[in-house]
Amino acid sequence: MTNTARKKTNSTYAGFQNALYNQYQFIPLEESETSISIGVADVADIHLFELLSFVSGKKIVPVSTPEPELRLALSRILLDDSDCHAQALSGKKGPHNGQSSSAAPPHSPVIDLINKIIGEAIDSGASDIHFEPFETGLLIRMRYDGLLKEFDTLPEAKRPEIISRIKVMAALDIAERRKPQDGRFRILHNEKDIDIRVSSLPTHYGEKIVLRILDRSRVLLDLSFLGMGDKNLTIMKKCIARPHGLILLTGPTGSGKTTTLYAALNHIKSETLNISTVEDPIEYDLPGINQTHIKPDIGLTFASCLRSLLRQDPNVIMIGEIRDKETADIAVRASLTGHLVLSTLHTNDSASAITRLQDLGIEKFLLSSSLTLIIAQRLVRKICTHCKEKTTAPHNGNMAIQASYVGKGCPECNMTGYKGRIGLFELLYVSDTIQQMILENKNAAGIAHAAKLEGLKTLREDGADKVTSGMTTYEEVLRETSDV
Repeated sequence: MTNTARKKTNSTYAGFQNALYNQYQFIPLEESETSISIGVADVADIHLFELLSFVSGKKIVPVSTPEPELRLALSRILLDDSDCHAQALSGKKGPHNGQSSSAAPPHSPVIDLINKIIGEAIDSGASDIHFEPFETGLLIRMRYDGLLKEFDTLPEAKRPEIISRIKVMAALDIAERRKPQDGRFRILHNEKDIDIRVSSLPTHYGEKIVLRILDRSRVLLDLSFLGMGDKNLTIMKKCIARPHGLILLTGPTGSGKTTTLYAALNHIKSETLNISTVEDPIEYDLPGINQTHIKPDIGLTFASCLRSLLRQDPNVIMIGEIRDKETADIAVRASLTGHLVLSTLHTNDSASAITRLQDLGIEKFLLSSSLTLIIAQRLVRKICTHCKEKTTAPHNGNMAIQASYVGKGCPECNMTGYKGRIGLFELLYVSDTIQQMILENKNAAGIAHAAKLEGLKTLREDGADKVTSGMTTYEEVLRETSDV
């Protein structure tokens, strides 16, 4: 394509922009004074040609283009490379997603806007960005230390371009707006490699997009920095040092279970161990550890992947989540055949994990032999160290608090009084007594009571200790352990 033709074709984008974004059925190739040639999958789409001829005032010359090439070319155009459509259709390599957020073409307002939003989220320590469509506009909210905060509201007219730009960055199907999609991309921001997970979901007013920011530089994969007390930390290290057994982490979504698992794997990894994970999705890349992302749409489920993984001579297996009987059965049996298995369950406390596995159909004699440690976990906000001051300790019969602190609010914590988060932990070590109670089919309450007699500290009790030591506040602990 000549420079003159390219300039003229670029001017065509302005005239075709709405149709391009709304239909995704064609791409302008060449433009002269009287005609425009377009790449199109359906050369018999007379209605489209008439519409484009009316918009441009020129003759439309259709060129048959295979649909995969057409989709790729459209994606490249939305990345705002002026020569991208020609590169895509000629098979040349186009722009790479993993570029610096400041390296995008400066002449594209939507790209600059997205880069600014992501950049501010990373710099301010946000974990998620929500793009929420409503009737009057696009609401943008960011999650800080577990709580959402409104960032901006954009006009509804900007929504299609913003959503399309994000979907292109994540290699999602920009034409599919009826089904949820998941993807990811990577950027280089301030010399840091940032991995971003993308989830799209159809809503009443259009697609909602959520970006999960995975900044490994902010995550310390070290057991010593999670917030476990000395006693709990000793138990944890003792259990993960064993050559076999089943270790479970329980808690709701977003309670830090995966980070604890990664910290455990990071602690025990060595050149003598074959450590493998099965995850959905992979949160962070761990050097020296074999990680597999399940893909249920092609039959790569937790269970099918684990069956193959057991033939890979593993020493340690981490399963992202036990969701069904088949996965639970493989995890239990693997732990009984010389493997250390770590996984997660969704239960409120540690003892309930035993009941949950029994509900999934795991026999009690298998559970008593395989279970080594069950950890319940929550995350609470830490008091900002720059504005922390002592306050009156609250009176609560269920929480033994000797001292209490609060953050007044300062620029360091955006006037919230909190900065960062720390874990609350409840470790149920499966002793001989607990094993016998599992065999006798005792309920979760009875097992929890026996564990407390052996020294178990509940989530709320661990929270009370952290309030007294000035790590968090009474209100935070009450909020996260109200149902425990």
